[in-house]
Amino acid sequence: MQRYHVYGLGAALVDTEIEVNDEFLAQAQIEKGLMTLVDEQRQASLLSLMQDHLVGSKRSSGGSACNSIIAASYFGAKTYYSCRVANDDNGQFFHHDTQAAGVTTRSDDLPQGTTGKCLVMITPDAERTMNTYLGISETLSESDLDLEAIAQSEYVYLEGYLVTSPSGKQAAIKARQAAEAAGVKTALSLSDPGMVEFFGEGLQEMVGTQVDLLFCNQDEAMAWTKTETAEDAAEKLKISAKTFAITLGKKGAIVFDGTSMQTVPGEAVSAIDTNGAGDMFAGAFLYAITNGQSFADAAKLANHAAAKVVSQYGPRLKPEQHSAIKQSLS
Repeated sequence: MQRYHVYGLGAALVDTEIEVNDEFLAQAQIEKGLMTLVDEQRQASLLSLMQDHLVGSKRSSGGSACNSIIAASYFGAKTYYSCRVANDDNGQFFHHDTQAAGVTTRSDDLPQGTTGKCLVMITPDAERTMNTYLGISETLSESDLDLEAIAQSEYVYLEGYLVTSPSGKQAAIKARQAAEAAGVKTALSLSDPGMVEFFGEGLQEMVGTQVDLLFCNQDEAMAWTKTETAEDAAEKLKISAKTFAITLGKKGAIVFDGTSMQTVPGEAVSAIDTNGAGDMFAGAFLYAITNGQSFADAAKLANHAAAKVVSQYGPRLKPEQHSAIKQSLS
């Protein structure tokens, strides 16, 4: 009996979500729809430009894998998360926020430094654009792994964003190798089309020969496989992953369970904020497959949860929304 359903590894970021318009993005020379790494000075100057927008902003613990692990935990999975935060206000906030969600984390002394921060800018078309200062998260390394917890897990889940930090990428590779050696399944998210475009070789190192489960959206899948359609991408993804899920937005998801491939329809909702949709999908999906559900049923739950998350602000659902989603599908 494994102690954890999912062990996650990723950047620890405290998110501040802000509503802006396209004119603001153009004026601030921010590339829309992508995650861009910035230094602390650039982030501070952006915040000063946004002072008028900050009234409705909210703070939450984030980072892609963190969002997924917290979702899985609220759905009912036993989870562990490895990351690096500093001994500052944001670091303490992150630590308490994840533990309140039922996620096990390492609780030894936090190092000095600055906890990573992400500005999530939401435009009226619901598109999310992120400017991220990694802070101490950039120094995430193999020393932050809990190899015992990895060996006691059913899946190890890695976020593709780790590829941007040399030590983070190495930690991801080490986590995958440790999982493989212990007979633990490996899962990875490609995270962002920009990661595939600019860090493709590094992502391939993280994948290794083949991961057990790959998460990506349609754009990432086509960029990864150098194909023109999601269907063609799905065929070629079998080289990189034994099983996978390609999200198609409101059209649902293509899932391959190692034997059969099917498209599980999504839900048409009025999207106001797409931030966290892919993270929510992965978290819900991982919860479902580690709790005895088929890939089709897992995708149904994940589509429903992702539709719920894009119809409200923020990358996460309230704790009670998770049980309501499960009840509505049972």
